[in-house]
Amino acid sequence: MSDPDVRLTAWVRGRVQGVGFRWWTRSRALELGLTGYVANRVDGRVLVVAQGPRDACEQLLRLLEGGGTPGRVDKVVADWSQDPDDLKDFEGFSAR
Repeated sequence: MSDPDVRLTAWVRGRVQGVGFRWWTRSRALELGLTGYVANRVDGRVLVVAQGPRDACEQLLRLLEGGGTPGRVDKVVADWSQDPDDLKDFEGFSAR
């Protein structure tokens, strides 16, 4: 039996807007088979909401923190949930 899906909510701070960061994140999430979205916030951060197997979400988090992203990531704050009531039925992974 497979583990239940989880939700990763990550707030990414740095020079991450206007540099292709959302499209890069979307591509990585789709490669990992995750659903959710990535969106710019008015305070300059980028919000990443990803759902799927925990190992795939952890891999996305490592990629966000790993230094190979467009722009520059200064800090990533991550929050995890595996409560079924928190999980949404996202269609694919979108950039908003």
